[in-house]
Amino acid sequence: MYEIRQEVMVFILALLAGGIVRLVYRVIVCVRRMIRHTRLAVEIEDLVYWLGVAVYLFVQIYHTSDGSIRWNFVLGVVLGTILTSIMIMKAEKLHKKIYIWRRKDFS
Repeated sequence: MYEIRQEVMVFILALLAGGIVRLVYRVIVCVRRMIRHTRLAVEIEDLVYWLGVAVYLFVQIYHTSDGSIRWNFVLGVVLGTILTSIMIMKAEKLHKKIYIWRRKDFS
């Protein structure tokens, strides 16, 4: 029973890690929209992002499963990014609806 709880905790931590990875990239995209970037700057940002993601996920794997890559960790990271992407899309749709509704009220 203890092993099942441990595997579930690893999966939950992987979900969170995937969500964090996706949210950090979303922040980078938002900064790119606010501040104009050259192609070189975008490529450097992406390189730094992916290197950071690699280090972050390596550390997470090391802490959760002593460095062994397990299928539930990989699945958790992928599902975490997908779920976070869905939540971001729904939040953007809600934001647009509220913005349009408030715009109609003040017109």
